[in-house]
Amino acid sequence: MVKDLYSVLGVSKTASEAEIKSAYRKLARKYHPDLNKDNKEAAEKFKEISAAYDIIGNKERRQKYDNNEIDAEGKPTGFGASGFGGDGGFYSAYGAGNPFGQGFSGTQRAGMNGGFDFSSIFGEDIFSQFSSQSQNFRGGARRPRKGEDIAYTMKINFLDAANGSEQKVFIGGRNINVKIPSGTIDGQTLRLKGLGNPSLNGGENGDVLITLNVQPHPYFRLEGNDVHIDLPITIKEAVLGAKITVPTLTGKVAVKVPPYSNSGEKLRLKGKGIKSGDEIITLKILTSSSKSSELENVLEKLPDVNVRSF
Repeated sequence: MVKDLYSVLGVSKTASEAEIKSAYRKLARKYHPDLNKDNKEAAEKFKEISAAYDIIGNKERRQKYDNNEIDAEGKPTGFGASGFGGDGGFYSAYGAGNPFGQGFSGTQRAGMNGGFDFSSIFGEDIFSQFSSQSQNFRGGARRPRKGEDIAYTMKINFLDAANGSEQKVFIGGRNINVKIPSGTIDGQTLRLKGLGNPSLNGGENGDVLITLNVQPHPYFRLEGNDVHIDLPITIKEAVLGAKITVPTLTGKVAVKVPPYSNSGEKLRLKGKGIKSGDEIITLKILTSSSKSSELENVLEKLPDVNVRSF
């Protein structure tokens, strides 16, 4: 039964170049011999998908295949199948002489079954990281390529980002300890060298790129190395002053609100931010949501004072 190259890659005949490329990448990663030691079935599958991609992954050869000018092995069909100088019509189809320059021998051109090994002839596979055993006939062995990076997004809470922490995540089939530096901000990306996908032709491993999604805190906000917090206080606390317990990144501390404080005034806790930063406390005077006749009577007795300059 003649195999269909589109079925080999699991794509439709109307698939775009990008879809074919993506399908090949996935299958090549799955069946590559370097990742399937001593697995003959995987090795054969890898050869099959590579041979299929050599044809339908190339615009010109795909068109010839779709037009039935070449078969699933890349051999010319019909009129061009034989009778052209012992080369199966290949050189006649592409012009006289060896189109690959000097040093390309008949044994290199011959495939395993006596035909042309088109995946070797057209050895310009853009996915060279999947071709550790392929040879570039115009320049010797392929250079090792770095493995693919793995992108990952991780949610972390505000305090873990501010204080720094260590998180364990499952990436690429294994648990990885990720150190979150103190002062991490939302959207920051960490690079873990060498923990990505392995190279498939002897190069170094790829990296893991972790984008951190810092969740907002109910009352802290970060500005540089300073941590900011709004502190609601009552009218009584604002007028008479008060000692109030407030949260910091590392626990609760007591602060003194001076008498006759106003909304918007700031208190500073030295060294309570990130690294050399401080904690900045902004006072917010809030009135009671419930009515108080006693408070109203006291305020009515106070003299009117002009606090506006306009």
